[in-house]
Order: sequence, then structure tokens, then C-alpha cells
Amino acid sequence: MFDMINYLIAALWGLAAASAAWHCSVVAQQLTYVTLADGRQQERKIPLLFRLLLPLVPNVSPLFEKTIFTKSRATIERNVIAAGFEDLITAPEIMALRIVLPLALGVPWIVLIYGAVSANPDSILGKSALALYIIGPLLLSMSPVSWLSKAVKTRHRSIRRALPFVLDLLTLSVEAGMDFMSALQRNVERATIDPLTEELIRVIREIQLGSTRREALRAMAQRINLPEIRAVVNALVQADALGVSIGSILRIQSEQIRQQRFERAEKLANEAPVKMLVPLLLFIFPGVFLVLLGPILYQAAQRMF
Repeated sequence: MFDMINYLIAALWGLAAASAAWHCSVVAQQLTYVTLADGRQQERKIPLLFRLLLPLVPNVSPLFEKTIFTKSRATIERNVIAAGFEDLITAPEIMALRIVLPLALGVPWIVLIYGAVSANPDSILGKSALALYIIGPLLLSMSPVSWLSKAVKTRHRSIRRALPFVLDLLTLSVEAGMDFMSALQRNVERATIDPLTEELIRVIREIQLGSTRREALRAMAQRINLPEIRAVVNALVQADALGVSIGSILRIQSEQIRQQRFERAEKLANEAPVKMLVPLLLFIFPGVFLVLLGPILYQAAQRMF
């Protein structure tokens, strides 16, 4: 009788594990898309762990829609838009994941640490068990915001890289006799889809739907939240208001952005020796020391013992 119960429990656990593995494989194969302003779809990658736990988020997310979280919610919402995940995930869901992740994975983490500590209480792991109990859930809680911040930086890096080239194309088109909107639409139609092209497509569609060029450009600057884009938009808005040639403004902005990119590259080059100092001291010097003095120390130890 007891053997039958044990077999039944083992079968149920096996069925649960197989169901969980099947669910993970199905979710892993799913592709997440955002719809661009012209109707095309662009893939956006959300971490698999977040997608697995998103069905649990509605149990917690209403808590973060209260007034007390307005400021935090607005900050995260700006980052969601800047990262390009506007149609896929919301600020309350990001905030709810910070609670769901430690709750869902914190217990296995604690059990794992407890098992390791119980096996050898006097080890370094056993002495730092309390810190590990806290660090694991804390890192899990920070991971959604950290992932979102990294996505924003990646998108900003792509926009910075593409902006001077786009400005050069617009400058050539405008100086060749085309108006700004025709030049913008022509360049967008022939460009590959990248974050900057996605935003320019949205600008064109908003203008076609009735927004003024000034409003559409300022909305783009607010969505991207990047200093270089704000500078270009402010220059275009002022040129439009004062009647200044847009071609000359675009050329000046392109040169300034290239100069800023050169200064950033020079700054990173100057910081490289300082950043290399730590791995140099920790890994390279000890390795050289062991290679050169290892045989001598080995022979000295043999003579002593």
C-alpha cells in the first residue's frame, strides 16, 4: 500500500516537472513584437524568466497603481518607453516583478544555501550564510530595473551611432532642394529598421494624423530622452520658428554630434589604463610571478623538506 502511494507521489512529481518543462519550452519559443507606426512588427526580447512569471504579476501590480507610487511609476514608465517596450510591458508590471521574483525564486535560493551550510557549517559559506540569504532575494528584486536600464542604454547607444549619418542624409536632401518632411520620409523608406528609424517613422505618422512638426519632434525627444536628440529637436524647432535654413542647422548639429562622439571615445581611451589596473594586479602579475619564480620556489621547497 505504501509502495503504491510512493509510486503515485513520484508519478505526480514527474508529471509536474514535465508540465513545467513543457511550459518553459513553449514560452521560450514565443516571440514578442511591438507594432511600429507604419504597421510593421519589430521583435523585442524580454528575458525568459520575466515572461514565465508575468502571469503571476496581475496579483501584485494593482498595488503599484496607487497614488503613493506615482513618481516611481512615472520614472519607470519613461524608461519603458525609451527602451522601446511600450506595448509589451508596463511600469506596474516591472514594479510587481520586483516582488514576484524574490517570492518565486527566493525560497529555492534559501533552501539551496541552507543545504550547503548544513553540510559544512564551519566553512566560509556557513559563516556568511546570513549575508547570502539577503543578497540572493535582493539581487532578484533589483534585476527588472537593472534589465530595463541596460535596455535603455543599448537603445541610446544605437541611436547615437546612427544619428550623424541620418543627419548627413537629411542635410544632403534638403540642400538638394527637397523640403524637410519629404527628405525625412524618403530616407526612412530606404533605411534599415533601427531604433532611430522607428522613432522617425512615428514622427512622420503623427504629422500625417494632424500633429504639427514641432509637436511631433518634441514628442520624439521626450520619448527617447537623450540629450543629443533634444539638442537636434530644439535646433530644428528654433530654425522653424525663426525661418533659418534647416540644411545649415542639420549640418551644424551633425558636426557637433560627431565632435561629442570623438570626445567620448577619447575619454574612454583615457580611462582604459585605470580600468585595466585591477585585472592587471589580480591576474596578470600573479601569473607572470608564478611562471618566472614558480620553478625556483618549487626547488627551494624541495630542499627545505
